[in-house]
Amino acid sequence: MDISFGEASMESLSLQSEREMEKSNGKGLLGQLKKVVLAYSGGLDTSVIVPWLRENYGCEVVCFTADVGQGMKELKGLEKKAIASGASKLVVKDLREEFVKDFIFPCLRAGAIYERKYLLGTSMARPVIAKAMVDVANEVGADAVSHGCTGKGNDQVRFELAFFALNPNLKVVAPWREWDITGRQDAIQYAKDHNIPIPVTKESIYSRDANLWHLSHEGDVLEDPANEPKKEMYMISTDPEDAPNQPEYVEIGIVGGVPVSVNGQVLSPPSLLAKVNEIGGKHGIGRIDMVENRLVGMKSRGVYETPGGTILFAATRELESLTLDRETIQVKDSLALKYAELVYAGRWFDPLRESMDAFMEKITETTTGSVTLKLYKGSVHVAGRRSLYSLYREDISSFENGQIYNQADAAGFIRLYGLPTRVRAMLH
Repeated sequence: MDISFGEASMESLSLQSEREMEKSNGKGLLGQLKKVVLAYSGGLDTSVIVPWLRENYGCEVVCFTADVGQGMKELKGLEKKAIASGASKLVVKDLREEFVKDFIFPCLRAGAIYERKYLLGTSMARPVIAKAMVDVANEVGADAVSHGCTGKGNDQVRFELAFFALNPNLKVVAPWREWDITGRQDAIQYAKDHNIPIPVTKESIYSRDANLWHLSHEGDVLEDPANEPKKEMYMISTDPEDAPNQPEYVEIGIVGGVPVSVNGQVLSPPSLLAKVNEIGGKHGIGRIDMVENRLVGMKSRGVYETPGGTILFAATRELESLTLDRETIQVKDSLALKYAELVYAGRWFDPLRESMDAFMEKITETTTGSVTLKLYKGSVHVAGRRSLYSLYREDISSFENGQIYNQADAAGFIRLYGLPTRVRAMLH
């Protein structure tokens, strides 16, 4: 969806923005750019960044918003906010299908989990947003892109590495690394000084990031790792204590390591994820509290709600126990750690990740079947798994049948396998 504004709307631009442009005479205080595409959310920071870019770089600002499943509430009123802040145009793109199909599902297939817990919700969203921003920059003839990430976080790296990979000729403007604004009060004052309307909604005490895959929480009491999260903080999952007293069974159909159906119903990637989010959230599934190592070197504490992702990870892992042999599982698990590290570090478009993705796709060709999971008060337990490509043979594993596997053969295997142990013992 491309939302642009006519002459009447352009006349509604605030007078102070015109004065800023006249003052700079087409050249900003920090340099000169023709047109900048700004990653825009409509919050305080990005509302202030629009006039700041015009004032300091003498440029036209095109705002860009990606729909990655954060909800209609987050998208409401963006057109009005963008134009009132001084933007010439707002572009909104629905990236939900691409996000799930081309970013989430490859990570799921790879088994990528960062530092034992984090299912990479924010990490996967940034490259798909950055890719769309580069596309918009090319479409509108922009010579620069801009974001509102701070100089302390991971997202600045994720955005900018994607920009470098997809269009190295684009200049990157990161206001938080350049301006004199040091916090929320400075930003509010800047907005007042420039007659920029700012959001009047009550400020959340938490810093949150939402998309189809997860909802993250940082800040307030979470800044002390000793504090337990407040019950009212959670937004998309029921407290396990308040979850239904009866378990629910859910069947996930998988083809080539990628989920395709829920309880026998084939769904599109975003619809499937929304469905398992709803089911998992009801049972308090997918709450993760962790202290992680940020790419920039500091530790941070975050709480994540990933109900659907937790269910899908459990399902794919259990199906692989049938379809992958021991050596393949071990190699896959070792590469999954590196895969997760690359995604977390913003190296989505790195040739190494792309090569590893080809490997993951190849070895999971036979990871096709279904897994039934039992959900109960925050826990996920496997209830059953089946696959036409299963390497499990009941006629071999059964204690009752000895026609294929001769137990007497184990004696020679053990003697050979244990030879190094016997040799070491003989030395002593």
